[in-house]
Amino acid sequence: MKRNQSKNKSRLSGRQERYIQPSILMGLLSKPCYGYELINTIHHYGFIQGQAPPGMIYRHLRGLEEDGLVTSEWDTTEAGAAKRMYTITGEGREVLAIWIEYMEDQAEKLRRFVAMYQDNQG
Repeated sequence: MKRNQSKNKSRLSGRQERYIQPSILMGLLSKPCYGYELINTIHHYGFIQGQAPPGMIYRHLRGLEEDGLVTSEWDTTEAGAAKRMYTITGEGREVLAIWIEYMEDQAEKLRRFVAMYQDNQG
């Protein structure tokens, strides 16, 4: 049983990571923010349990920036070390819209599946 639990946990973590990209883009949709802010807030979207692993978030932010979906610049306005501020780009908004369409389609398929199950229970 423990082996199956470990296997299922591994599958779930892969699924969590799958939705990091849209979660980061959603986090930046309302306003630019620091990576640390994203780490502390994207769990609210429901794809990650607990605090997001910092290494995973920063790795995805670098990839999103390389792909032109986010931009960043150093913010030196506050005392202390400079912080990198991330902003979603127009292309990032388009990719997020595509994710939303995909999620809506998946949600509809899940609703139909659950309805079929419930119909066969009675």
